[in-house]
Amino acid sequence: MFVACNTLCFSNEPLESALRHIAELEFDKIDLAIVENSPHLRPSEVAENPEAALHRLRRGPSLTPAALGLDFGEGDLTAPLLRKRFEAMCRLAKPLTVAVLTIPAAPLGTSFDDEVKRLSTLAGYAMREGLVLAVETHSKTLTADPKQAVELCKAIPGLGLTLDPSHYIQGPHNGADFDEVYPYVQSVHLRDTGKNPGEFQVRVGQGEIEYNRVVNQLVRVGYDRALTVSILDLPENNFEVEVEVRKLKLLLESLL
Repeated sequence: MFVACNTLCFSNEPLESALRHIAELEFDKIDLAIVENSPHLRPSEVAENPEAALHRLRRGPSLTPAALGLDFGEGDLTAPLLRKRFEAMCRLAKPLTVAVLTIPAAPLGTSFDDEVKRLSTLAGYAMREGLVLAVETHSKTLTADPKQAVELCKAIPGLGLTLDPSHYIQGPHNGADFDEVYPYVQSVHLRDTGKNPGEFQVRVGQGEIEYNRVVNQLVRVGYDRALTVSILDLPENNFEVEVEVRKLKLLLESLL
């Protein structure tokens, strides 16, 4: 395992500035977010001009992408336009030597069978390209329930999970045991999170995330990918993101 930084930690800066910021904090690996409503890279622009996207990434500091976090905005990823963009992201992953692509699962209330059909198509394409598709554990999607997240993985060959424990503390199944998801984890996003409303992100050490237990569970299932610091740069933060990113980096490195 190794520690990486999510580019969303510095999403209010231009991409080039964010990458320099991450390098100055002595990370050498990133989880590269490509999000449609973002000042960084967008799936629409990357699909239109992948060479320009690669140039932007390569002219900055020497940071290795460990995973891609993808959000295509509104719409069905199996529809022709968004499917074309998804395939472009898979092609982008090759020169970046990235193996894991994370996308959101369908929103709560979506038919489970419909989601299996959608993700089967996408995971199948990713597998044929030598990639692993993962869906994030998120409180507003079908993966909000750990059991349902596991059922998706069982139903769809090759599908994995990007574990974000914060959503199992603040989500509709808050406090639920989520040990069953670990065998399917392909990527991990971490920050500290409290139990009370408005505490999705708190200062490191003031929340409920048991980092040591998370790491031990991952070791138990043979996980050998990134532990990604994912402290989001939000207006409501009552702390300095850079300080907390540095603290969590040091904490995670001490556990490895």
